[in-house]
Amino acid sequence: MKTPKPRIFVTQPVAESALTRLRAVASVKVFADDSKIIPKTTLIGAVKKADILFCLLHDRIDRAVIAANPKLSHVAAQSISPSNIDVAEANARRIPVTVVPPVTTEATADLNFGLMLAVARRMVEGDRLVRAGKFPGGQSRHLLGSSVWGKTIGLIGGGGLIGKAVARRAHGFGMHVLYWTPRRKPDSEERDAGLTFVPLDQLLQESDFVSLHQPLNAQTRHQIGAREFGLMKKTAFLINTARGAIVDEAALVRALRAKKIAGAGLDVFEHEPKVHPELRRMKNVVIVPHLGSATVEVREEMANIVVDNILALLGGGRPPNIVNPEVLST
Repeated sequence: MKTPKPRIFVTQPVAESALTRLRAVASVKVFADDSKIIPKTTLIGAVKKADILFCLLHDRIDRAVIAANPKLSHVAAQSISPSNIDVAEANARRIPVTVVPPVTTEATADLNFGLMLAVARRMVEGDRLVRAGKFPGGQSRHLLGSSVWGKTIGLIGGGGLIGKAVARRAHGFGMHVLYWTPRRKPDSEERDAGLTFVPLDQLLQESDFVSLHQPLNAQTRHQIGAREFGLMKKTAFLINTARGAIVDEAALVRALRAKKIAGAGLDVFEHEPKVHPELRRMKNVVIVPHLGSATVEVREEMANIVVDNILALLGGGRPPNIVNPEVLST
């Protein structure tokens, strides 16, 4: 009797090259709408009929999802960390959880710098103005912005891969690059990356652009709030492509409203997918829906790494990017 193919559910469309590899060994179903996050009830219903769950960063894989199917054998996430997955519940059920390595560095740094340019030079406002049929003139002061060339950028948590990638771009713009992290990097590493270490408060006081690169944890949640905005220049901009909850979003809104800072470029939000309604209305805020890794090349690489993890487990091996290898020991 022929062994039935494993059933894999994918929570949104991913690279076709990855799906083709999966379809060669499994029965694959995909939630087809890539314009929205799969509803919780739909996700639970799909998991009940799947052996393997292929999920994305924005999917919340909590206890209810994992417990929906006692025969679920693998949670394969297309994310660098399992921050939205209840790994403890997966461990209790002996379910392997896999992720992908940090392959999003350059794409995220591109977006970070793009947000900085867009908000400083008021590009989104200009785009909307022209689309509305208005053209104030090539030397009008109507959309005067802020220079980026030669300014100071402060990287909080900036000693990691993405922070250093942003620093490389900043040097191309003649910028002075400050950084702060709880564990200072060796002198040689600072020299190679062109980073100048300063205390956090000094970074906030001196930077024209404050860019966030720290991980989200108990220590960094709301690390940037009313006190920190009070230290920043009134002409400074906040750029966040890290995690939304690092910033106290209500405090950010108050700081922008009171003109304590000049603006913000945001790829991430405290309560994703919800965005504070005042942020959506502010002209001096550029907001995009978590696009850090959203390039064809990076997403294809990520999807195929997920497939590598799935195929390794189906073949009886150890997936290369497993979070909880202890579940394979028995």
